[in-house]
Amino acid sequence: MPVLLFLIDTSASMNQRTHLGTTYLDIAKGAVETFMKLRGRDPASRGDRYMLVNFEDVPFGIKAGWKESHATFMTELRNLQATGLTTIGQSLRTAFDLLNLNRLVTGIDNYGQGRNPFFLEPAIIIAITDGNKLTSSGGVQDELHLPLTTPLPGSELTKEPFRWDQRLFALVLRIPGNASVEPEPLGGVPPDDSPITPMCEVTGGRSYSVFSQRMLNQCLESLVQKIQSGVVINFEKTGPDPPPIEDAPAEVVKSGPQPWHCCHKLIYVRPNPKTGVPIGHWPIPEAFWPDQNSPTLPPRSAHPHVRFSCLDAEPMVIDKVPFDKYELEPSPLTQYILERKSPHTCWQVFVCNSAKYSDLGQPFGYLKASTALNCVNLFVMPYNYPVLLPLLDDLIKVHKFKPTIKWRQSFENYLKTMPPYYIGSLRKALRIMGAPNLLADNMEYGLSYSVVSYLKKLSQQSKIEYDRLIALIGKKPPPEAGIKVRWRGGGVFLAHRRDFIQQLQSLTGEATTLPMELNPKEFQGFHLALLNKGLKPQSFRNPYDIPRGHLLDQLSRMRRNLLNTSVCTLRGQDSDQLHSVPIAQMGNYQDFLKAAPQPLRDADPEQPKRLHTFGNPFKLDKKGMMIDEADEFVTGPQNKGKRPGD
Repeated sequence: MPVLLFLIDTSASMNQRTHLGTTYLDIAKGAVETFMKLRGRDPASRGDRYMLVNFEDVPFGIKAGWKESHATFMTELRNLQATGLTTIGQSLRTAFDLLNLNRLVTGIDNYGQGRNPFFLEPAIIIAITDGNKLTSSGGVQDELHLPLTTPLPGSELTKEPFRWDQRLFALVLRIPGNASVEPEPLGGVPPDDSPITPMCEVTGGRSYSVFSQRMLNQCLESLVQKIQSGVVINFEKTGPDPPPIEDAPAEVVKSGPQPWHCCHKLIYVRPNPKTGVPIGHWPIPEAFWPDQNSPTLPPRSAHPHVRFSCLDAEPMVIDKVPFDKYELEPSPLTQYILERKSPHTCWQVFVCNSAKYSDLGQPFGYLKASTALNCVNLFVMPYNYPVLLPLLDDLIKVHKFKPTIKWRQSFENYLKTMPPYYIGSLRKALRIMGAPNLLADNMEYGLSYSVVSYLKKLSQQSKIEYDRLIALIGKKPPPEAGIKVRWRGGGVFLAHRRDFIQQLQSLTGEATTLPMELNPKEFQGFHLALLNKGLKPQSFRNPYDIPRGHLLDQLSRMRRNLLNTSVCTLRGQDSDQLHSVPIAQMGNYQDFLKAAPQPLRDADPEQPKRLHTFGNPFKLDKKGMMIDEADEFVTGPQNKGKRPGD
């Protein structure tokens, strides 16, 4: 069930108009609705969860979160107004915190126990902004910074504010105010050069620089295709490049780093067709060896750094030993592997510092091209599988599930090199094989008591924070008291300067008296009132609500209203309110009938009452018509297609 979070820029610059006549905010709202229509064509969209965040402060910027319905999402989307600042850093932090709010409660991150790709909650953040300067109450910023003032419980366990199943995409609106005479360039949409672009690339997403409505629709269709269940991994080459393949055309040897040496791409985690939930067996190892005496856990990076060796190896698979298979997103790495056309060899993958006595660690899987050479798959196996799989193969075929002392010694030596958090997965695999008694039940999992207690405490704090934030969503911010006037005294006023007094005396020819001294404490708490847009102007009661150009007309209306010389029975202020009804309440006819006086009794009560036709005098109620079915059966087929009298 993917989470689709829309981050809408509600800064004042979103009120600028394009050559289409609409504002940037109107285009952003229409883009969200268009995206939802395109996404609705996919049957898998039934489980989608939509969230809405704007650029207001927490928690008022969260318009639709975990508990809000689809109707609430649409209502809040239509009610967005662009009146704030471009605080995109704070808003991004709010969006990530909202997504990460419940992860410690569910244990989806599995801190200190390995990374499970099949434990995921895929989320896509779609930010729609105009790409202007990053403004805040402290001034204009050149770079995008995510604040760390109020961290979420457990945020210290991950170095970044996002997770490996969360990606950020940005639609940067660059539609001009005047229509361009040059034709639009064909092809893909280029990335934007705004400060949000590096943040998108770090999470595994990208930005789009939108110059027209056609490009916007093209970007929305591309975003719909990117809704995939998966996690982002950093693949980095270790060791020398592979030797050239025999019978391959001679290629120019390129020195230096190549694009396929380091890729930051997604691996697809397909859900089970029967249950709709991904199923897996083996984790990706942590980048540290767990210590029983350590009171804390080292922070992990959001995306695991997986090293791959270009030395060809034989892919190893045993029938009764489970493995996990994930397809890689197309990238320069997958293209390079497919061009080698060697589907029967593989490249082993490692995580640095995952082993106890090795910097590179032991292999936990391999990269291999499919037999049809149309994709590259990541096979996740048991840790140090080149040692374990031959042992299990001998146990099945040679020893017939009756291990010898020598075999047990080899197996115990393997367990010493395996991270302790693999014991649970290995025990399940041995149970599937039919050898559940090879592992003792009292083997430790690798986390100390203090770390386990700390994780439980974080889970409870996250649950409290989740309930608190959910209760605050939907509440309106308190009204602003006004603009505080700061005292800037301390200097000499212009009226007290001697040269100014002499200049004034030479011009007027009169002696000027010094003005009274101002008391600096008199206006310490002075505030300027703000205009309340929610209040309706009371032009018949408050003279300050009358525009300057309407003073004479309003004066005559007030005179007629006071003397009651108008033919209309409504008073002037009532007439103004009658024509100021919101569009959503214009069709509320029943409340108008209840407020109207009761009509007189009909002279003939047996005559049926005529319904309200709302402008159609020929509307009739057909429910009361009586038809003789026998006559209709006799005359109906004979007169079909003929006029009366023919």
